[in-house]
Amino acid sequence: MQLKAEPEMAGKVVRCPGCNTKLSIPATLTPASLPPPSGLPAPSGVTPPPPSGDAFGTEYEHGASAPEQQSASSSYQPKERGGWEETDPANPNPWLALAIGAVASLAWFGIMFPFGKGAPGTPPQNTMDYLHDLFLERTWVNYTETFFFFWAIGLIYLKIQKLRHQKDAMFLDVLPAELGGEINRENVGHFIDHLYSLPGRLRDSMMVNRIRKGLELFEIRQNNGEVSSMMSAQSDIDGSRIGGSFSLIKVFLWAIPILGFIGTVLGLSTAIGSIDLQVDDISKVMGSLGKVTSGLGTAFDTTLLGLVLAMFLNFPMNAVSKAEDDNLNNIDAFCNEVLMPRLNDGGGVAGGDTNGIMDTLVKAVATSQKEFLVDLNALSKQVKEQADNLDRRATAHQERVDAEFAAALNRMRDDLTNAVKDSVKTTTDYTRALSSGIQSLNTLLSELGGKQILIHQVKKKGWFSRE
Repeated sequence: MQLKAEPEMAGKVVRCPGCNTKLSIPATLTPASLPPPSGLPAPSGVTPPPPSGDAFGTEYEHGASAPEQQSASSSYQPKERGGWEETDPANPNPWLALAIGAVASLAWFGIMFPFGKGAPGTPPQNTMDYLHDLFLERTWVNYTETFFFFWAIGLIYLKIQKLRHQKDAMFLDVLPAELGGEINRENVGHFIDHLYSLPGRLRDSMMVNRIRKGLELFEIRQNNGEVSSMMSAQSDIDGSRIGGSFSLIKVFLWAIPILGFIGTVLGLSTAIGSIDLQVDDISKVMGSLGKVTSGLGTAFDTTLLGLVLAMFLNFPMNAVSKAEDDNLNNIDAFCNEVLMPRLNDGGGVAGGDTNGIMDTLVKAVATSQKEFLVDLNALSKQVKEQADNLDRRATAHQERVDAEFAAALNRMRDDLTNAVKDSVKTTTDYTRALSSGIQSLNTLLSELGGKQILIHQVKKKGWFSRE
């Protein structure tokens, strides 16, 4: 099996990703003696190394050899290939992670058990005694938080194993230069056969699967544009798989603090329910205070444990997520920088196949038209949303004006009604008083009867008047 290695790895002892055997990378070669990239001609004055070795031009110590030189001829007959069964590159087995989490939880509880000091419920004597009480002498919430934490750690561990498998596959020389400097319709079958000859454990990886699918499409269509589009779509699919593989871990990251808050509520409920203020018996009061403090300790410890475990879980989850994204970016870079430049569909050669050029041109025009229609639909949707929003605002404003006008009319009507009522009441009172006065006058006149009333005019006396 032929492997690749970076120049800075020269002289180091590594393990073969295929058979896990230790091998030594030669340290005597210089970068000038390395084979030219992408099968280009070697610089003048430099003799390229024999094609039967690794990236440094020599065989590894475990005796693996490179595939033999195959002549690229038009007489090559494609073989019937059915691919191979692809395993999920990112989603670990949740039941295996469950078993790992259960074993790890039992082991952790077993480690914490000997550190308990004193009777249950007594104050901790040291740090280890506090940790023992925190994990083993609280409510069921702490057991559940610990189990969820180790279950999530099991998922992360399995994802790390899958990521290591993907990184091991990056060392494979999937496009050996001895099969041809470029990949065309005559020799693409040899490259595909080389991929099928790789070890089954390593060829089932995102990089090898993507390159195999790209080469098999190129074998049928001989169109670089279609291969590039397919690989871009496959990159999106792999990215979606990686992003979705963290769903269960994110659920645990959400559930652990929530369980801590549930434990807080349970502890506070126990503390409040244990309060006994019977002043006639001091022992009962002291006993209730002990239960109150125990309940408060449970409330705070469950929240503390949930927050700490969630924080410890967040760091490895983000680290693994970044490592998987970096690995996916490396695969994309390899396909764009190594595979695609070596594909030759004949479109750049005079007198070559014009069907590929026409297909590429038609596809480019269709893609541009599709993007224009998509943008036009998006713009129309935005305009419609703005118009609908304006209509809603106008309707709301009109409803508000109508409501305020109706309220003003109601207030005016009420004020007018109250004013009329007050005027009528005042007039009625005045009329009633006038009627009472007239009645009194009539009564007085009736009592006087026919009596005569003499009215004498008294003259005023002045300074110069006479009596």
